[in-house]
Parts: sequence; structure tokens; C-alpha cells
Amino acid sequence: MVLTLLACAVLAAPALIARLSWSFDPRLTLARAGLFGLFLAHGAWAVFRHPPKGRRRTAEALAMAGFTLTAATALFLLFYAPGCDCL
Repeated sequence: MVLTLLACAVLAAPALIARLSWSFDPRLTLARAGLFGLFLAHGAWAVFRHPPKGRRRTAEALAMAGFTLTAATALFLLFYAPGCDCL
């Protein structure tokens, strides 16, 4: 039950943020969503390509961490959000 409530909160928070951002400036909201999508795409590309020799750059490591966190959150919502009655 606690995980289901957490899933509802995790699902509702971005929706509220998107709604408030859209009412403030729709073009800026779309620009931010596009940049976030590019950031996640770069992280996914960095995760699934062959590892380079040497250390990763800071921006690449940050994009990989962002993609991993987003993927883990999506899996969490996939399992627990259907039990949420707020949908």
C-alpha cells in the first residue's frame, strides 16, 4: 500500500509541474521537454554503446545516471501505478 501511494505521488508530481509550467509559458515547456528528451537519449546511447577506453566525461556520466534513474522510475511505475486509484 505504501508503494502504491508513492507511485501515485511520483506520477502526480511531474503532471502538476508540467501543468503549471504550461500555464506559465507553453513554448518554454516544450523546449525543456525536448532538451530533457535529448539528455535522456544521450544517456541511453552512452549506456548501450561499447565502453570507451579511459574515464568517462562528467556530462556523459551524468546523462547515464539520468537515463538509469528514469528507466528505474518507469519500471517502478509500471509495477505499482496500476494499483493506484487516482488514475
